[in-house]
Amino acid sequence: MTQAEIKLCSLLLQEHFGEIVEKIGVHLIRTGSQPLRVIAHDTGTSLDQVKKALCVLIQHNLVIYQVHKRGVVEYEAQCNRVLRMLRYPRYIYTAKTLYSDTGELIVEELLLNGKMTMSAVVKKVADRLTETMEDGKTMDYAEVSNTFVRLVDTHFVQRCPLVPATENSDTGPPPPAPTLVVSEKDMYLVPKLSLIGKGKRRRSSDEDATGEPKAKRPKQTTDNKEPIPDDGIYWQANLDRFHQHFRDQAIVSAVANRMDQTSSEIVRTMLRMSEVTTPSGAPFTQPLSSNEIFRSLPVGYNISKQVLDQYLTLLADDPLEFVGKSGDSGGGMYVINLHKALGSLATATLESVVQERFGSRCARIFRLVLQKKHLEQKQVEDFAMIPAKEAKDMLYKMLSENFISLQVGCL
Repeated sequence: MTQAEIKLCSLLLQEHFGEIVEKIGVHLIRTGSQPLRVIAHDTGTSLDQVKKALCVLIQHNLVIYQVHKRGVVEYEAQCNRVLRMLRYPRYIYTAKTLYSDTGELIVEELLLNGKMTMSAVVKKVADRLTETMEDGKTMDYAEVSNTFVRLVDTHFVQRCPLVPATENSDTGPPPPAPTLVVSEKDMYLVPKLSLIGKGKRRRSSDEDATGEPKAKRPKQTTDNKEPIPDDGIYWQANLDRFHQHFRDQAIVSAVANRMDQTSSEIVRTMLRMSEVTTPSGAPFTQPLSSNEIFRSLPVGYNISKQVLDQYLTLLADDPLEFVGKSGDSGGGMYVINLHKALGSLATATLESVVQERFGSRCARIFRLVLQKKHLEQKQVEDFAMIPAKEAKDMLYKMLSENFISLQVGCL
Protein backbone atom coordinates (compact mmCIF):
# COMPACT_ATOMS: atom_id res chain seq x y z
CA MET A 1 0.00 0.00 0.00
CA THR A 2 1.39 3.41 -0.96
CA GLN A 3 2.08 6.17 1.56
CA ALA A 4 -0.63 8.32 -0.04
CA GLU A 5 -3.21 5.53 0.50
CA ILE A 6 -2.11 5.05 4.11
CA LYS A 7 -2.42 8.81 4.72
CA LEU A 8 -5.90 8.78 3.16
CA CYS A 9 -6.94 5.84 5.35
CA SER A 10 -5.63 7.74 8.37
CA LEU A 11 -7.69 10.83 7.54
CA LEU A 12 -10.85 8.78 6.90
CA LEU A 13 -10.54 6.86 10.17
CA GLN A 14 -9.85 10.03 12.17
CA GLU A 15 -12.80 11.88 10.62
CA HIS A 16 -15.28 9.05 11.23
CA PHE A 17 -14.07 7.49 14.50
CA GLY A 18 -11.55 9.76 16.24
CA GLU A 19 -7.85 9.64 17.14
CA ILE A 20 -7.62 6.37 19.09
CA VAL A 21 -9.38 4.28 16.45
CA GLU A 22 -7.28 6.01 13.77
CA LYS A 23 -4.05 5.16 15.62
CA ILE A 24 -4.97 1.46 15.96
CA GLY A 25 -6.28 1.21 12.39
CA VAL A 26 -3.23 2.82 10.78
CA HIS A 27 -0.88 0.70 12.91
CA LEU A 28 -2.55 -2.47 11.59
CA ILE A 29 -2.45 -1.15 8.02
CA ARG A 30 1.31 -0.55 8.32
CA THR A 31 2.27 -3.74 10.18
CA GLY A 32 -0.23 -6.36 9.01
CA SER A 33 -1.98 -8.82 11.35
CA GLN A 34 -1.03 -8.62 15.05
CA PRO A 35 -2.34 -9.96 18.39
CA LEU A 36 -4.01 -7.70 20.93
CA ARG A 37 -1.12 -7.25 23.39
CA VAL A 38 1.40 -6.48 20.64
CA ILE A 39 -0.92 -3.77 19.28
CA ALA A 40 -1.25 -2.24 22.76
CA HIS A 41 2.53 -2.35 23.33
CA ASP A 42 3.52 -0.95 19.92
CA THR A 43 0.99 1.90 19.95
CA GLY A 44 1.46 2.78 23.64
CA THR A 45 -2.30 2.51 24.18
CA SER A 46 -4.01 0.86 27.14
CA LEU A 47 -5.44 -2.63 26.59
CA ASP A 48 -8.96 -1.40 27.33
CA GLN A 49 -8.76 1.36 24.70
CA VAL A 50 -7.33 -1.05 22.12
CA LYS A 51 -10.23 -3.44 22.75
CA LYS A 52 -12.79 -0.67 22.29
CA ALA A 53 -11.06 0.57 19.10
CA LEU A 54 -10.98 -2.96 17.65
CA CYS A 55 -14.67 -3.40 18.50
CA VAL A 56 -15.49 -0.26 16.50
CA LEU A 57 -13.35 -1.37 13.55
CA ILE A 58 -14.83 -4.90 13.53
CA GLN A 59 -18.36 -3.48 13.82
CA HIS A 60 -17.75 -1.52 10.59
CA ASN A 61 -16.00 -4.43 8.78
CA LEU A 62 -12.71 -2.52 8.71
CA VAL A 63 -10.80 -5.19 10.68
CA ILE A 64 -11.07 -8.99 10.61
CA TYR A 65 -9.65 -11.49 13.10
CA GLN A 66 -8.25 -14.99 12.80
CA VAL A 67 -7.63 -17.65 15.43
CA HIS A 68 -4.31 -19.50 15.00
CA LYS A 69 -3.52 -23.07 16.08
CA ARG A 70 -2.09 -22.05 19.45
CA GLY A 71 -5.22 -20.08 20.27
CA VAL A 72 -3.68 -16.68 19.49
CA VAL A 73 -6.13 -14.21 17.93
CA GLU A 74 -4.63 -11.83 15.37
CA TYR A 75 -6.32 -8.75 13.94
CA GLU A 76 -5.86 -7.51 10.38
CA ALA A 77 -6.99 -4.23 8.79
CA GLN A 78 -8.99 -4.24 5.53
CA CYS A 79 -7.37 -1.35 3.66
CA ASN A 80 -9.66 -1.49 0.62
CA ARG A 81 -12.70 -1.46 2.88
CA VAL A 82 -11.42 1.70 4.59
CA LEU A 83 -10.96 3.41 1.22
CA ARG A 84 -14.53 2.50 0.25
CA MET A 85 -15.72 4.95 2.89
CA LEU A 86 -15.06 7.61 0.26
CA ARG A 87 -17.96 6.14 -1.73
CA TYR A 88 -20.50 6.21 1.11
CA PRO A 89 -22.28 9.30 -0.36
CA ARG A 90 -22.58 7.53 -3.71
CA TYR A 91 -24.03 4.37 -2.12
CA ILE A 92 -26.58 6.48 -0.25
CA TYR A 93 -27.53 8.49 -3.35
CA THR A 94 -27.97 5.24 -5.34
CA ALA A 95 -30.35 3.91 -2.68
CA LYS A 96 -32.30 7.20 -2.83
CA THR A 97 -32.54 6.98 -6.64
CA LEU A 98 -33.79 3.37 -6.56
CA TYR A 99 -35.87 3.30 -3.35
CA SER A 100 -36.67 6.96 -2.56
CA ASP A 101 -35.99 8.66 0.79
CA THR A 102 -36.78 5.54 2.82
CA GLY A 103 -34.15 3.46 1.01
CA GLU A 104 -31.66 6.31 1.35
CA LEU A 105 -32.03 6.46 5.14
CA ILE A 106 -31.92 2.66 5.55
CA VAL A 107 -28.58 2.45 3.72
CA GLU A 108 -27.28 5.54 5.53
CA GLU A 109 -28.08 4.04 8.94
CA LEU A 110 -26.40 0.74 8.03
CA LEU A 111 -23.28 2.52 6.76
CA LEU A 112 -23.08 4.79 9.82
CA ASN A 113 -23.59 1.96 12.32
CA GLY A 114 -21.88 -0.91 10.50
CA LYS A 115 -24.34 -3.62 11.57
CA MET A 116 -27.92 -3.30 12.85
CA THR A 117 -30.99 -5.44 13.41
CA MET A 118 -33.91 -4.93 11.03
CA SER A 119 -36.22 -3.78 13.83
CA ALA A 120 -33.70 -1.13 15.00
CA VAL A 121 -33.24 0.16 11.42
CA VAL A 122 -37.00 0.33 10.78
CA LYS A 123 -37.71 2.25 14.00
CA LYS A 124 -34.81 4.68 13.53
CA VAL A 125 -35.69 5.41 9.89
CA ALA A 126 -39.41 5.80 10.69
CA ASP A 127 -38.52 8.33 13.42
CA ARG A 128 -36.23 10.28 11.08
CA LEU A 129 -38.83 10.40 8.32
CA THR A 130 -41.54 11.47 10.78
CA GLU A 131 -39.31 14.38 11.85
CA THR A 132 -39.33 15.71 8.27
CA MET A 133 -43.14 15.40 7.82
CA GLU A 134 -45.78 17.99 8.54
CA ASP A 135 -47.33 18.08 12.01
CA GLY A 136 -49.89 15.35 12.46
CA LYS A 137 -48.31 13.02 9.88
CA THR A 138 -46.18 10.00 10.76
CA MET A 139 -44.30 7.24 8.94
CA ASP A 140 -45.65 3.72 9.45
CA TYR A 141 -43.18 0.96 10.41
CA ALA A 142 -44.76 -1.34 7.79
CA GLU A 143 -43.81 1.03 4.94
CA VAL A 144 -40.17 1.22 6.04
CA SER A 145 -40.15 -2.55 6.56
CA ASN A 146 -41.37 -3.13 2.98
CA THR A 147 -38.54 -0.99 1.58
CA PHE A 148 -36.03 -2.89 3.73
CA VAL A 149 -37.32 -6.20 2.31
CA ARG A 150 -36.98 -4.84 -1.25
CA LEU A 151 -33.36 -3.86 -0.57
CA VAL A 152 -32.69 -7.39 0.71
CA ASP A 153 -34.48 -9.00 -2.26
CA THR A 154 -32.22 -7.08 -4.67
CA HIS A 155 -29.16 -7.92 -2.49
CA PHE A 156 -28.25 -4.32 -1.60
CA VAL A 157 -28.57 -5.35 2.06
CA GLN A 158 -27.44 -8.72 3.41
CA ARG A 159 -27.23 -10.64 6.67
CA CYS A 160 -24.06 -10.55 8.75
CA PRO A 161 -22.33 -13.82 9.71
CA LEU A 162 -23.28 -15.03 13.19
CA VAL A 163 -22.15 -17.60 15.76
CA PRO A 164 -23.65 -21.01 14.86
CA ALA A 165 -26.02 -22.59 17.40
CA THR A 166 -23.76 -25.65 17.79
CA GLU A 167 -20.91 -23.46 19.08
CA ASN A 168 -23.17 -21.96 21.76
CA SER A 169 -24.27 -25.40 22.97
CA ASP A 170 -20.76 -26.83 23.45
CA THR A 171 -20.01 -27.75 27.06
CA GLY A 172 -16.22 -27.45 26.71
CA PRO A 173 -14.16 -24.30 27.24
CA PRO A 174 -15.15 -21.43 24.92
CA PRO A 175 -12.84 -20.69 21.95
CA PRO A 176 -10.58 -17.59 22.13
CA ALA A 177 -12.79 -15.93 19.48
CA PRO A 178 -16.11 -17.01 17.94
CA THR A 179 -16.30 -18.40 14.39
CA LEU A 180 -18.92 -16.46 12.43
CA VAL A 181 -20.73 -18.17 9.56
CA VAL A 182 -23.70 -17.51 7.28
CA SER A 183 -25.11 -19.90 4.69
CA GLU A 184 -25.79 -18.75 1.14
CA LYS A 185 -29.51 -19.50 1.41
CA ASP A 186 -29.89 -17.49 4.65
CA MET A 187 -27.90 -14.45 3.51
CA TYR A 188 -30.97 -12.80 1.96
CA LEU A 189 -33.68 -14.42 4.09
CA VAL A 190 -35.74 -11.82 5.97
CA PRO A 191 -37.27 -13.00 9.27
CA LYS A 192 -41.04 -12.66 9.59
CA LEU A 193 -41.53 -9.68 11.89
CA SER A 194 -44.76 -7.95 12.78
CA LEU A 195 -43.46 -4.44 13.37
CA ILE A 196 -46.51 -2.42 14.32
CA GLY A 197 -46.22 1.27 15.07
CA LYS A 198 -45.37 4.69 13.71
CA GLY A 199 -42.38 6.99 13.83
CA LYS A 200 -42.08 9.33 16.81
CA ARG A 201 -40.96 12.93 16.93
CA ARG A 202 -38.20 13.98 19.26
CA ARG A 203 -39.34 16.08 22.21
CA SER A 204 -37.41 18.57 24.29
CA SER A 205 -35.41 17.11 27.15
CA ASP A 206 -37.77 18.61 29.73
CA GLU A 207 -41.04 17.20 28.39
CA ASP A 208 -42.25 13.84 27.20
CA ALA A 209 -44.65 13.08 24.33
CA THR A 210 -47.70 14.11 26.42
CA GLY A 211 -46.19 17.48 27.31
CA GLU A 212 -45.79 16.64 31.00
CA PRO A 213 -42.55 17.56 32.81
CA LYS A 214 -39.98 14.84 33.32
CA ALA A 215 -40.43 14.81 37.11
CA LYS A 216 -44.07 13.67 36.82
CA ARG A 217 -43.22 10.61 34.72
CA PRO A 218 -43.26 7.29 36.60
CA LYS A 219 -39.93 5.54 36.76
CA GLN A 220 -39.78 2.60 34.34
CA THR A 221 -38.06 -0.61 35.35
CA THR A 222 -35.92 -2.64 33.00
CA ASP A 223 -38.21 -5.64 33.59
CA ASN A 224 -40.94 -4.03 31.45
CA LYS A 225 -38.66 -3.93 28.41
CA GLU A 226 -40.08 -5.93 25.52
CA PRO A 227 -37.79 -8.56 23.98
CA ILE A 228 -36.33 -7.64 20.57
CA PRO A 229 -38.11 -9.84 17.98
CA ASP A 230 -35.05 -10.30 15.74
CA ASP A 231 -32.33 -10.23 18.39
CA GLY A 232 -29.06 -11.66 17.04
CA ILE A 233 -29.91 -11.23 13.34
CA TYR A 234 -27.82 -8.33 12.08
CA TRP A 235 -27.73 -6.72 8.63
CA GLN A 236 -25.13 -4.75 6.67
CA ALA A 237 -24.91 -2.91 3.34
CA ASN A 238 -23.61 -5.14 0.53
CA LEU A 239 -21.03 -2.84 -1.08
CA ASP A 240 -20.16 -5.35 -3.83
CA ARG A 241 -23.77 -5.19 -5.00
CA PHE A 242 -23.57 -1.39 -5.24
CA HIS A 243 -20.41 -1.73 -7.32
CA GLN A 244 -22.21 -4.22 -9.55
CA HIS A 245 -24.96 -1.63 -10.05
CA PHE A 246 -22.37 1.04 -10.95
CA ARG A 247 -20.82 -1.37 -13.46
CA ASP A 248 -24.21 -2.12 -15.03
CA GLN A 249 -25.00 1.60 -15.34
CA ALA A 250 -21.65 2.20 -17.09
CA ILE A 251 -22.36 -0.63 -19.57
CA VAL A 252 -25.86 0.72 -20.32
CA SER A 253 -24.46 4.23 -20.84
CA ALA A 254 -21.74 2.92 -23.18
CA VAL A 255 -24.32 1.05 -25.31
CA ALA A 256 -26.52 4.17 -25.47
CA ASN A 257 -23.57 6.30 -26.67
CA ARG A 258 -22.50 3.74 -29.27
CA MET A 259 -25.95 2.77 -30.60
CA ASP A 260 -29.24 4.23 -29.40
CA GLN A 261 -31.66 4.40 -26.48
CA THR A 262 -33.57 1.25 -27.47
CA SER A 263 -30.39 -0.85 -27.52
CA SER A 264 -29.41 0.46 -24.08
CA GLU A 265 -32.88 -0.32 -22.70
CA ILE A 266 -32.60 -3.91 -23.95
CA VAL A 267 -29.19 -4.27 -22.29
CA ARG A 268 -30.56 -2.67 -19.09
CA THR A 269 -33.40 -5.23 -19.07
CA MET A 270 -30.94 -8.12 -19.49
CA LEU A 271 -28.77 -6.82 -16.65
CA ARG A 272 -31.79 -6.29 -14.40
CA MET A 273 -33.03 -9.86 -15.06
CA SER A 274 -29.68 -11.37 -14.07
CA GLU A 275 -28.57 -8.90 -11.35
CA VAL A 276 -29.42 -11.28 -8.48
CA THR A 277 -28.59 -14.59 -10.20
CA THR A 278 -25.17 -13.56 -11.55
CA PRO A 279 -22.25 -13.27 -9.05
CA SER A 280 -20.48 -9.89 -9.11
CA GLY A 281 -17.21 -11.44 -10.36
CA ALA A 282 -18.75 -13.64 -13.09
CA PRO A 283 -17.43 -13.14 -16.68
CA PHE A 284 -20.92 -13.53 -18.22
CA THR A 285 -24.52 -13.01 -17.13
CA GLN A 286 -26.88 -15.98 -17.02
CA PRO A 287 -28.16 -16.93 -20.53
CA LEU A 288 -31.52 -15.30 -21.30
CA SER A 289 -33.88 -16.24 -24.12
CA SER A 290 -35.27 -13.69 -26.54
CA ASN A 291 -38.79 -14.54 -25.33
CA GLU A 292 -37.84 -13.87 -21.68
CA ILE A 293 -36.25 -10.53 -22.58
CA PHE A 294 -39.34 -9.52 -24.57
CA ARG A 295 -41.65 -10.28 -21.62
CA SER A 296 -39.40 -8.36 -19.20
CA LEU A 297 -39.12 -5.12 -21.19
CA PRO A 298 -40.52 -2.08 -19.29
CA VAL A 299 -44.25 -1.53 -19.49
CA GLY A 300 -45.08 0.92 -22.25
CA TYR A 301 -41.90 0.18 -24.22
CA ASN A 302 -43.66 -0.55 -27.50
CA ILE A 303 -41.38 -2.61 -29.72
CA SER A 304 -42.43 -5.82 -31.43
CA LYS A 305 -40.77 -9.19 -30.94
CA GLN A 306 -39.37 -9.00 -34.47
CA VAL A 307 -37.74 -5.61 -33.78
CA LEU A 308 -36.28 -6.95 -30.51
CA ASP A 309 -34.70 -9.89 -32.37
CA GLN A 310 -33.17 -7.47 -34.87
CA TYR A 311 -31.69 -5.37 -32.07
CA LEU A 312 -30.31 -8.47 -30.30
CA THR A 313 -28.70 -9.64 -33.57
CA LEU A 314 -27.21 -6.17 -34.06
CA LEU A 315 -25.82 -6.15 -30.51
CA ALA A 316 -24.37 -9.66 -30.89
CA ASP A 317 -22.67 -8.73 -34.19
CA ASP A 318 -21.14 -5.51 -32.82
CA PRO A 319 -17.28 -5.60 -32.74
CA LEU A 320 -17.25 -4.59 -29.05
CA GLU A 321 -19.02 -7.89 -28.23
CA PHE A 322 -20.91 -6.55 -25.20
CA VAL A 323 -23.70 -9.03 -26.02
CA GLY A 324 -23.04 -12.61 -27.17
CA LYS A 325 -25.30 -15.36 -28.50
CA SER A 326 -24.99 -18.64 -26.58
CA GLY A 327 -27.74 -20.78 -28.14
CA ASP A 328 -30.83 -20.92 -30.36
CA SER A 329 -33.52 -22.19 -27.98
CA GLY A 330 -36.38 -19.88 -26.90
CA GLY A 331 -35.90 -17.62 -29.92
CA GLY A 332 -32.15 -17.37 -29.22
CA MET A 333 -30.15 -17.34 -25.96
CA TYR A 334 -28.11 -14.23 -25.18
CA VAL A 335 -25.56 -13.24 -22.53
CA ILE A 336 -23.73 -10.03 -21.65
CA ASN A 337 -19.95 -10.45 -21.72
CA LEU A 338 -19.16 -8.51 -18.54
CA HIS A 339 -15.36 -8.89 -18.71
CA LYS A 340 -15.26 -7.80 -22.35
CA ALA A 341 -17.53 -4.83 -21.58
CA LEU A 342 -15.38 -3.73 -18.63
CA GLY A 343 -12.21 -4.13 -20.73
CA SER A 344 -13.69 -1.91 -23.45
CA LEU A 345 -14.74 0.71 -20.88
CA ALA A 346 -11.27 0.70 -19.29
CA THR A 347 -9.63 1.04 -22.73
CA ALA A 348 -11.88 3.96 -23.66
CA THR A 349 -11.01 5.68 -20.37
CA LEU A 350 -7.28 5.19 -20.96
CA GLU A 351 -7.52 6.58 -24.48
CA SER A 352 -9.43 9.58 -23.15
CA VAL A 353 -6.75 10.24 -20.51
CA VAL A 354 -3.95 10.03 -23.09
CA GLN A 355 -5.79 12.37 -25.47
CA GLU A 356 -6.48 14.86 -22.69
CA ARG A 357 -2.86 14.89 -21.55
CA PHE A 358 -0.88 14.54 -24.79
CA GLY A 359 -3.26 15.38 -27.65
CA SER A 360 -5.07 13.49 -30.41
CA ARG A 361 -1.91 12.31 -32.22
CA CYS A 362 -0.55 10.64 -29.10
CA ALA A 363 -3.96 9.04 -28.59
CA ARG A 364 -3.74 7.64 -32.13
CA ILE A 365 -0.33 6.09 -31.38
CA PHE A 366 -1.55 4.75 -28.02
CA ARG A 367 -4.59 3.17 -29.70
CA LEU A 368 -2.32 1.49 -32.24
CA VAL A 369 -0.06 0.03 -29.56
CA LEU A 370 -3.12 -1.27 -27.69
CA GLN A 371 -4.42 -3.00 -30.81
CA LYS A 372 -1.11 -4.44 -32.06
CA LYS A 373 0.42 -5.17 -28.62
CA HIS A 374 4.02 -4.65 -29.89
CA LEU A 375 5.27 -2.17 -32.50
CA GLU A 376 8.68 -0.91 -33.56
CA GLN A 377 9.21 2.84 -33.91
CA LYS A 378 9.27 2.62 -37.71
CA GLN A 379 5.95 0.72 -37.70
CA VAL A 380 4.39 3.36 -35.43
CA GLU A 381 5.43 6.09 -37.89
CA ASP A 382 3.98 4.18 -40.86
CA PHE A 383 0.71 3.03 -39.27
CA ALA A 384 -0.05 6.34 -37.55
CA MET A 385 1.13 8.39 -40.58
CA ILE A 386 3.12 10.74 -38.34
CA PRO A 387 6.61 12.12 -39.20
CA ALA A 388 9.53 10.26 -37.59
CA LYS A 389 10.66 13.13 -35.31
CA GLU A 390 7.15 13.80 -33.97
CA ALA A 391 6.45 10.09 -33.45
CA LYS A 392 9.72 9.73 -31.51
CA ASP A 393 8.90 12.70 -29.25
CA MET A 394 5.38 11.41 -28.57
CA LEU A 395 6.59 7.91 -27.78
CA TYR A 396 9.15 9.33 -25.35
CA LYS A 397 6.48 11.45 -23.60
CA MET A 398 4.21 8.44 -23.06
CA LEU A 399 7.17 6.26 -22.04
CA SER A 400 8.31 8.79 -19.42
CA GLU A 401 4.77 8.87 -17.95
CA ASN A 402 4.58 5.03 -17.92
CA PHE A 403 1.68 4.85 -20.38
CA ILE A 404 3.72 2.56 -22.62
CA SER A 405 6.80 0.42 -21.92
CA LEU A 406 9.95 -0.38 -23.90
CA GLN A 407 10.82 -3.97 -24.68
CA VAL A 408 14.37 -4.65 -25.92
CA GLY A 409 14.55 -7.52 -28.42
CA CYS A 410 17.39 -10.06 -28.57
CA LEU A 411 19.26 -11.01 -31.75
